Amino acid sequence: MPSKLAIYPGTFDPLTNGHVSLIRRACEIFDHVLVAVAVDTHKNPLFSAEERLEMIKETFRDEPAVSAEIFKGLLVNFAAEKKAHVIVRGLRAVSDFEYEFQLALMNRKLKRKIQTIFLMTDYQWLYISSTIIKSAASLGGNVMELVPAAVEKRLTEKYREPGPAAALS
Repeated sequence: MPSKLAIYPGTFDPLTNGHVSLIRRACEIFDHVLVAVAVDTHKNPLFSAEERLEMIKETFRDEPAVSAEIFKGLLVNFAAEKKAHVIVRGLRAVSDFEYEFQLALMNRKLKRKIQTIFLMTDYQWLYISSTIIKSAASLGGNVMELVPAAVEKRLTEKYREPGPAAALS
């Protein structure tokens, strides 16, 4: 891996255009951005870690400065294992800051040499989140302009599959 490696962690369930924008902007600062797909999360993901990884790899297949891997356990341990000294975190609003600040301080306590850098999302993506996108897509909403093509395709397939809601109607 190049000398200026940054880790961008998240659940990416699913990857949004806000995530994509942030990853590309991080590539302007760092030699390489490793998108780290979290397995150990309190969230109940729609997509498996492998599916999330595939969507990220497909989205960035022509961008050699971006790679993606699944990680388990503590983020700072994964970052240290990859010899990354920077964790990139995205902020949409002031409400994100308190939680992200606490995470950054805990990570700093655990691994002093690993820094956290916050990037604000582009204003056009302020209102979107993976949760909102899943909710809209599950009700038949068009999310095509909010997610990469690979994600939109998978969301359409996922919500077309018969599930508990279909059995009730």
